[in-house]
Amino acid sequence: MGEKLDIDFIISTGDNFYEGGLNGVDDPAFNESFTRVYTAPSLQKQWYSVLGNHDYRGDVEAQLSPVLREMDSKWLCLRSFIVNTEIAEFFFIDTTPFVNKYFLEPEDHVYDWSGILPRKSYLSNLLKDLELALKESSAKWKIVVGHHTIKSAGQHGNTAELNLQILPILQANNVDLYINGHDHCLEHISSSESPLQFLTSGGGSKAWRGDVSWWDSKEMKFYYDGQGFMSVQITQTEVDVVFYDVSGEVKHKWSRTEQISSAVL
Repeated sequence: MGEKLDIDFIISTGDNFYEGGLNGVDDPAFNESFTRVYTAPSLQKQWYSVLGNHDYRGDVEAQLSPVLREMDSKWLCLRSFIVNTEIAEFFFIDTTPFVNKYFLEPEDHVYDWSGILPRKSYLSNLLKDLELALKESSAKWKIVVGHHTIKSAGQHGNTAELNLQILPILQANNVDLYINGHDHCLEHISSSESPLQFLTSGGGSKAWRGDVSWWDSKEMKFYYDGQGFMSVQITQTEVDVVFYDVSGEVKHKWSRTEQISSAVL
């Protein structure tokens, strides 16, 4: 599909290295789970990756290190960052530090919070930066990418902290799409409160879990419990989203068309 669509770049929605992230820049998992997997010529484009909760169980700084980019130039992972394509602007956010249970009930997991503490200041700055960047954006389409769900019918369900702190900012700033991973499925939920669409592309591994909490049929546009991926094609006037299974068969399509304003002309 990368070749057929002549893609410009690729997004990874987190949990990049299962199940415990990387243990350092020399961890063979980087080669085994990334470089040696995505070998097709069509996939030798820039990859933009966010961190997931499983990545925080390893050495976070390793994934952020320029050493990995020297080993494989298509790799790029940062905590929070912006990719401006002029037509669309992508706002990548670090969602794991928002989730209380990783701090209060880590169970037997050890999380790497270096660079996060004090947590309150980190989250406050992230929220301020996101709100300001969205307000200042002149892009036709605004797309936010994070690991954790905002709305989901999958195993993890909604992430309460993101609904409380992130969602109001997205709605107030006319964000078109929120794209996430975390739940191991493919999913499209619309919103009765705004034009915002919630797209889960977490079908990279450990799918077919079978635990779906069925949603309001007016909002639940698509749910697929298996592995797969999605594509987004964007022009000045249209966004086209397609979900595929592992063999490239189309499972769901959605599109939105908007007129070019006179200010753009």
